Amino acid sequence: MPTPTRTAQPSTSPAHAEVLVVGAGNAGISLAAKLLRDGARDVAIVEPSPVHRYRPLLNYVGAGQARPAAVERPTGSVIPDGCRWVQDAVEVVDAGRHAVRTRLGRTIGYGTLVVCPGLREDWDATPGLQDAYTAGWAGSTYVPSSAPLVWPALRGVREGAVVFTVPPEPAPCAPTALKPALMACDHWRRTGVLADLDVTVVLPQERPLGVDGADEHLEAALRSYGVRVLRRARLTGVDPVLRSVEIATPDGPWRVDHLAYAHAVPHYRAPEWITRSGLGDGSPAGLVDIDPGTLRSRHHPDVWAIGDVAALQTRSSGGALRKQVKVLARNLSAAAKGRRLRSYDGYTVMPVTTSRHELMLVQADRRGPRPLPLPAPFAPRRSAWAFDRYVLPQVYFRRLLRGKV
Repeated sequence: MPTPTRTAQPSTSPAHAEVLVVGAGNAGISLAAKLLRDGARDVAIVEPSPVHRYRPLLNYVGAGQARPAAVERPTGSVIPDGCRWVQDAVEVVDAGRHAVRTRLGRTIGYGTLVVCPGLREDWDATPGLQDAYTAGWAGSTYVPSSAPLVWPALRGVREGAVVFTVPPEPAPCAPTALKPALMACDHWRRTGVLADLDVTVVLPQERPLGVDGADEHLEAALRSYGVRVLRRARLTGVDPVLRSVEIATPDGPWRVDHLAYAHAVPHYRAPEWITRSGLGDGSPAGLVDIDPGTLRSRHHPDVWAIGDVAALQTRSSGGALRKQVKVLARNLSAAAKGRRLRSYDGYTVMPVTTSRHELMLVQADRRGPRPLPLPAPFAPRRSAWAFDRYVLPQVYFRRLLRGKV
């Protein structure tokens, strides 16, 4: 997959942008490109990172099926033509004055603000976890710096205890944390060491996905690998020296000692400036308080939000963003013309591997499952794995980031 030759350079800070987008991940880039394709003339993005990542590939990096270089592009190479890039970080939004202040002391006015900076790892929520990452016996595909280290570690495990955690909501497509677990178990079974391992999966809810018709396939896969499943549970503490973890369960604390490895995903929260700016929903995670249908702030009519950081009442995913971008682009135009707003129905996609070369493509919205029109629509398929691993990255870089949603 060739790297685009055009590279945008960071802009000197504009004094004002008609549409100011905070965040240059999937949400921010896709939306800016879509707005520009639809005729918007003044769009700017605030994003401090020089690197843009296609995060779904990190799970395949952690399974030895993708190279780390395939995940990343320079941010400047994905900024849409005609969009200004302010390489800076937001410190606070003054919604009353229609302005943001940045870490470097800039003040940028806006006509419309779209908040989509993504979530941040909340290391403080799990004492000791970050030290265990540093020690090397814990890691996850969710943390970009850790993802390349996951497969060498899992591949080298031959005996002992291994723990995989699914993070509680909010999290970036939390169910895909099952991918490394099930791909690793398939590898261990193929190499004849699975019987010598004690594998535990920690679920924050009762069921893996909460989708009728799909969970049955995942439960069958977990049983086939002999995995212990702790339900309605979460990681509460880590001892980086003793290589042990504490897990809260409905039946009391559960401890696993002398771990060979822990694929322990950190908890997540929104950037603190969202709450500091009066945009938060009052939850501990501090998500942006919006109408989950229209995507508009409940308190500030010129502020909107999409992606992981928005209180959308659905599972976050790249597939969800595709729908959110389409709805939001239309709603920004409708709001400017005083027309009725459209509603996002909570559509999302949860792609979960059940082995190294089979995947379930699970679609749902707020009403329930949206199965594909196929026999056994949620059954794991090799074709679905190939689509997720090889086709979607091409679609992402060649179409979605160019506003072709």
